[in-house]
Amino acid sequence: MFSPEYKLMIVAEYENAPNGEKGAILRREGLYSSHVIEWTRARDAGALTTGGSETPPPARTRKSAEQVELEKLRRQNEKLKSDLAKTRMALDIMGKAHALLEGLSEGAENEPPSKTS
Repeated sequence: MFSPEYKLMIVAEYENAPNGEKGAILRREGLYSSHVIEWTRARDAGALTTGGSETPPPARTRKSAEQVELEKLRRQNEKLKSDLAKTRMALDIMGKAHALLEGLSEGAENEPPSKTS
């Protein structure tokens, strides 16, 4: 279930995207073009509003190419920050595992062989 705010945001982004970028938005969000068509019709009919107020939806404003690009780069930046944090955490875990295995290996080399009869 998608919130009205999300639907309005996606419709606006989709409408303001250059022709070659519209499919990328759908793929990124895991949506179909039928979603955007349905949401656009609902918005135009006044059925898609944010909050519970009876005020009509805000008039559509076209974003400049720079604004669209800036929003795209900000989202990409946030994703990359998240990926970097995950990578750093994985490297930290790998370093700790390596140190643990190295310590176990050294301990096994220093122990006298066990006598079995």
